[in-house]
Amino acid sequence: MNFHGKDIKIFSCSSNMAVAQSMADYLAIPLGKSDCSLFSDGEISVSLKESVRGSDCFIVQSTCDPVNTNIMEMLIMIDAMKRASAARITAVMPYFGYARQDRKAKARDPISAKLVADIITTAGADRLLTMDLHALQIQGFFNIPVDHLVGSPLLANFMKEKIGDKPDDYVVVSPDLGSVTRARNFAAKLGCPIAIIDKRRPKANQCEVMNIIGDVKDKKVILLDDMIDTAGTLCNAAVATVEKGGATEVYACATHAVLSGPAIDRLKASPIKEVILLDTIPVPPQKMLDKFTILHVAPIFAEAIIRIYEDKPFTPKFG
Repeated sequence: MNFHGKDIKIFSCSSNMAVAQSMADYLAIPLGKSDCSLFSDGEISVSLKESVRGSDCFIVQSTCDPVNTNIMEMLIMIDAMKRASAARITAVMPYFGYARQDRKAKARDPISAKLVADIITTAGADRLLTMDLHALQIQGFFNIPVDHLVGSPLLANFMKEKIGDKPDDYVVVSPDLGSVTRARNFAAKLGCPIAIIDKRRPKANQCEVMNIIGDVKDKKVILLDDMIDTAGTLCNAAVATVEKGGATEVYACATHAVLSGPAIDRLKASPIKEVILLDTIPVPPQKMLDKFTILHVAPIFAEAIIRIYEDKPFTPKFG
């Protein structure tokens, strides 16, 4: 039985309108007409400017900075569509905020990722479509279907062209132990060896590199992570591979460009030659560096939307 609506409609909240427009262009449909604004007291106002009755609606919103505002804006749009009789509502979140708060790290900690999942479900979302969750178990926090895309194929295809027929000149490096599986799969796609940075973190947003497990001497290093937040982990790893490991060049690949706090200054001063990012989070002009290369996720999300609408699997293609 098909549970989708009579047609596809893509709407965008405020955080990543360029990606939403690109998805609509890829599908050759107009972007849904809506308006997101603020009342004078700071409350969010959402107005749908066209009918969604009986439609399969996809709301595109990355819950990046300002995180709480973007989450609330999406929730209000979900509620608006639910009350306007949309057949099915899918929250398309290229970047899922609060994903790092997925467990109790110490006594009396909240599990905020679970709370966000509950709120999205309660608001009326029927499905979630996202990319590179920081912790895969977050999929289990939802009581609705979660379609999880991965960004590594886009990054790997870009790096394959750069590497050419010299994969032995490169080493994929995991900047911490938590990213080892991701780095191993990435290295397998490229045909490169792998190395691991062993570090300890004295406190939040600070890290100290201890050892490099693997050989990076006279190699070109590709650092891989799911996101770049303050860039401390990435830049420390880059320095370590050059100064301790003897690497000749350093590249960095990441899905989500959070780029908070001192990230831009750190990346400017780092030995990283090029940073390859996906546009799950828009990089504002004031943070754009010459060493940044931005790859587009709209085509892969648009293909996923088609497959969701047509009730077709996409794990073999997008996994």
